[in-house]
Amino acid sequence: MLAEMRIQGLGVIEEALLELHPGFTVVTGETGAGKTMVVTGLHLLSGGRAEASKVRNGMLKAFVEGRFTLGKDDAANRIVTDAGADVDEDGSVIALRTVAVDGRSRAHLGGRSVPVGVLAELSEQVIAVHGQNDQLRLLRPSEQRAVIDRFAGDSVAGPLTAYRDVRAEWLTVLAELTERSSRSREMAQQADLLKHGLTEIDAVAPEPGEDVELTEQIKRLAAVDELRATATEAHAAVSGSADGDPDAPGALGLVGEAVRRLAAAEDSALRDLAPRLEEASMLLGDVGAELGGYLENLDADPALLEKVLARQADLKRLTRKYAADVDGVLAWAQDARRRLESVDTSDEALAALAARRDELAQQLVGHATEVSAARGKAAAELATAITKELSGLAMGQAELEITVDQRPAEHGDQQALAIDGHAVHAGPDGVDEVELLLRAHDGAPPLPVHKAASGGELSRVMLAIEVVLAHADTVQTLVFDEVDAGVGGRAAVEIGRRLARLARTHQVLVVTHLPQVAAFADQHLVVDKGTSGGVTRSGVKLLEQSDRVRELARMLAGMDGTETGRAHAEELLATAEKDKNAPAKPGGAGKRKRAKKN
Repeated sequence: MLAEMRIQGLGVIEEALLELHPGFTVVTGETGAGKTMVVTGLHLLSGGRAEASKVRNGMLKAFVEGRFTLGKDDAANRIVTDAGADVDEDGSVIALRTVAVDGRSRAHLGGRSVPVGVLAELSEQVIAVHGQNDQLRLLRPSEQRAVIDRFAGDSVAGPLTAYRDVRAEWLTVLAELTERSSRSREMAQQADLLKHGLTEIDAVAPEPGEDVELTEQIKRLAAVDELRATATEAHAAVSGSADGDPDAPGALGLVGEAVRRLAAAEDSALRDLAPRLEEASMLLGDVGAELGGYLENLDADPALLEKVLARQADLKRLTRKYAADVDGVLAWAQDARRRLESVDTSDEALAALAARRDELAQQLVGHATEVSAARGKAAAELATAITKELSGLAMGQAELEITVDQRPAEHGDQQALAIDGHAVHAGPDGVDEVELLLRAHDGAPPLPVHKAASGGELSRVMLAIEVVLAHADTVQTLVFDEVDAGVGGRAAVEIGRRLARLARTHQVLVVTHLPQVAAFADQHLVVDKGTSGGVTRSGVKLLEQSDRVRELARMLAGMDGTETGRAHAEELLATAEKDKNAPAKPGGAGKRKRAKKN
């Protein structure tokens, strides 16, 4: 829910604070006062496009700040947490959007700088703005299909998810089969090169790290005489000379003699040193033994050196062609075997791919048929619910129809699917085309909504759709920007009544010029424009009951200065209050399960 919004330097609004009611809040004001800037601010908070022209003259930046209250486990809270933003103790988070005069904008969430896309993700979960532009967008075929899916909920969401999963694999197999068939000669040449490389590598059969080990072995074999001299001298220094010369006993003999002398000493201080020298003697003995073993194994072997050099030459031929070292050559071979599987153009491989394609296509037909059936059922229910709403909006003879037809595949369509003997296009959202048709009165032919409805009727049709869909929507805050344009009289009262009923389950914010709508609000905000020092400024203020009467009277064709206008305004408020206090009718579209978001 949107608890409050602060606007600075946006359009004609110098600074304004909107503290929003959890139910129905209405925003009114004279033409040009800046009512639309409220909706513009909400679009900015929702990650919408930033325009430098919206920055107030004389200011460097425009600021829009909103405080949203979140649930503990909902998707909005997870988006905030993933962004690393801070949530206040009361479960609220501050979103901020700034727009500079050069058109650059920045976004912040919970005190942290975030990409604008994060605000867009958050807004999808908490707020939905509906205006006249949104009405036009809803007339697109893809949007009309989305309307059905939202209303249908899990009955479409489940099979549609399965359809998309199978379709993804089906498209992958189709692409691979097409590529192998059309590039068979090129891929066969590529396969020959890979096979030749693997044959060459397998013939040498290198081991991981073998080139490093051979280098060390060659160094030893090439310097055997120097290594023998070094080891012999070291062995003599540790263990004594090989001929047992008593004048050259070596370190081991000298330490042994020292141990014997210390062990026989009269002084205990000297005797205590003997064990430590014994440890040194043991260590020297081990080193001497290892040096002796090294000398025994260190034989000059020209044949072995020649063999190792030949092996090294074989490995170098591989490293010159395939990688910098043996480990890289082995990695190339592993990748080549994997690639060889994907470039197999044999008849057996192509037949296996074709069989998998047909198997997936059969599964796809089943899921697509299930989606179509669920959409058809939901379309009938939704059309009935919208028609019922229209009857209360002074369109008693109007009837809405929603058609769900399969989209035929065009010639050469690579994503064609055969269903009941007909080729249909298997798109990412199924095989269906959805269209909203309106029968304006009995005997009139059903026509696309934008052709059958006038401007005022179109507003009422779109409002009826939004009211019905709102019960199946997970978004808590709904914003309507002059969605009542082009209507008046009794229809305006019905619009206000429906918005008030909608506010029983949602937070509703409405920008309107109709007093009949404004009378139903739980909270009334007015955008007031004034001039000081030749500069026009607008602000937003909360109206008390007496001020509401005056504002409604002004909206009644400027009757705020007459007793008749005030009496009419008081009557509107009393009628609206009585209707709002009436018990809610059970049932309705809200019983349908909400769709799970993927």
